[in-house]
Amino acid sequence: MGTYLDARTSQNASLANSIAIPILLLNTPQLFGQIGLITAGATTNPRVLLKGTISLTLPLALAGITITIVRGTLSTDPVVYSATSTFSLSVLAPQVITFSAADFNPPITPQLTYTAFVSSNLLGTVRVGPESFDGILVSD
Repeated sequence: MGTYLDARTSQNASLANSIAIPILLLNTPQLFGQIGLITAGATTNPRVLLKGTISLTLPLALAGITITIVRGTLSTDPVVYSATSTFSLSVLAPQVITFSAADFNPPITPQLTYTAFVSSNLLGTVRVGPESFDGILVSD
């Protein structure tokens, strides 16, 4: 059975349509959530469970949205999760993307930092909320 060590939440926008942040650079990661988990007390088999949600309005074109989570603070840090969703031309309402990820046996440092990024392959994509990113650290 796992032992709970720490949990954190990054809540950028709690409500639908509460923000309007355009993605201005194509295929360039834009930070939307970041957490730091304290590892004090970690023993064997540490694992981090991550989940989140982001809502976007899309241009009237075939859009590819990529969610990337890294262990660190930069988009070039080690990727622990990446997924791309492609939305069709008929999508008009804001799209809610949810994700669940895990990082098994990360290196134990005093704090593990995870950062969530979003990118789009089309201009006209706008982050509208809600946006949430959270994680929990457990070990045996």
